[in-house]
Amino acid sequence: MPKIKAEKKSRVHNEVAKQGIMFNKSFGQHILKNPLIITSMLDKSALRSTDVVLEIGPGTGNMTVKILERVKKVIACEIDPRLVAELQKRVQGTPFQPKLQIMVGDVLKTELPFFDICVANIPYQISSPLVFKLLLHRPFFRCAVLMFQREFAHRLVAKPGDKLYCRLSINTQLLARVDLLMKVGKNNFRPPPKVESSVVRIEPKNPPPPINFKEWDGLTRIAFVRKNKTLAAAFKQTATLITLDKNYKVHCSVNNIEIPADFDIKAKVENILVKLNLDQKRARTMDIDDFMQALHGFNSEGIHFS
Repeated sequence: MPKIKAEKKSRVHNEVAKQGIMFNKSFGQHILKNPLIITSMLDKSALRSTDVVLEIGPGTGNMTVKILERVKKVIACEIDPRLVAELQKRVQGTPFQPKLQIMVGDVLKTELPFFDICVANIPYQISSPLVFKLLLHRPFFRCAVLMFQREFAHRLVAKPGDKLYCRLSINTQLLARVDLLMKVGKNNFRPPPKVESSVVRIEPKNPPPPINFKEWDGLTRIAFVRKNKTLAAAFKQTATLITLDKNYKVHCSVNNIEIPADFDIKAKVENILVKLNLDQKRARTMDIDDFMQALHGFNSEGIHFS
């Protein structure tokens, strides 16, 4: 038995060694090796020959080369200099070379240029911040077809009342239409990750909802800290009340509003929630309209979240 295990392990090592690269776990490097899945992702992106495509984490370029066949330009953002060298080697002396621009560095810290479509097998540990970096990027892009850990993908599309419904779900759905496209098993990667994956299509809402996203994010952060509790309970947290009190006093001073000597932020927040009929609502069952109503109700009374 141990012999079979050892043989299997050495086969995996030979596979990776053939490529000349040991993958870096801290970067979440799992190279998508199945060409059928790559083709399917590109088909679902509806690429046009005039498109500029952003690819995040191109790895050794299996997907990059396929995209280059179909579009005007690919901007590949890669953090690992060894993989950058591999990618450059792969296109050198081919007609693809002038169509490929490589940005070396951490995509979360990089100012992204204009692009029409984003296609990527995302390193899973940057999934959430990356989704919002893309959705708040301007000018708007047409859509993104992205591979995520399966549970994360299900959170993106979860509806009020679903077990996985969370702040990520509602914040994403405020800014975009999200669809699950397909499941991808772990054996389609080298090395295989510990979890299954899914591909998601994200299409930004253009124009975006007429809402200050920082304010919205601040409100949903409070509501979803304990998503099964009522809003009345969520807003009783001492740290929350201290922040809202400070924000209210700034609002009053900027607008020359006098604050009564007996002002009590806790009572004010409770009154607003009761007036809006939201005090007994729970974040896990609230939809976008409920949160819009809450945000408008609080803002109109001078209570701000950012």
